[in-house]
Amino acid sequence: MPVISPLLSIVSWSVVLFFIHLIVQDLTMTRERGLEWNVGARDGTARALSDVAARADRAFANFRETYVVFIGLAVLCLITAPLSDVAIIGGWVWFVARIAYLPLYLSGVKRIRTLAWLVSIGGLVAMLIAGFV
Repeated sequence: MPVISPLLSIVSWSVVLFFIHLIVQDLTMTRERGLEWNVGARDGTARALSDVAARADRAFANFRETYVVFIGLAVLCLITAPLSDVAIIGGWVWFVARIAYLPLYLSGVKRIRTLAWLVSIGGLVAMLIAGFV
């Protein structure tokens, strides 16, 4: 029986985190702009969002920016180093930091939110190193 990399667990959980971001962003925008806006064509100029809804939108955009890199690195590591401790730890570091990032951003915490982002980037760098070693 083949050994399955723990990286696949992180990838699976990252999909859950993606949907959490999507739901938070959608719910905050729909609450402010209404269901008709959400199900409509969204033509014209949208009403400005509150701070929290705008943060949810930016947090989701930021997640997507790093998510594509995470998935690419996960694939690289699954091919080149599927059981690498560095890759697995890097993946978990990215994941946990991204979990922390969302509530920090939504609540408007500045420096610690940036620290969470930097930690997540550190996890990606670890995965990059593991993929090439």
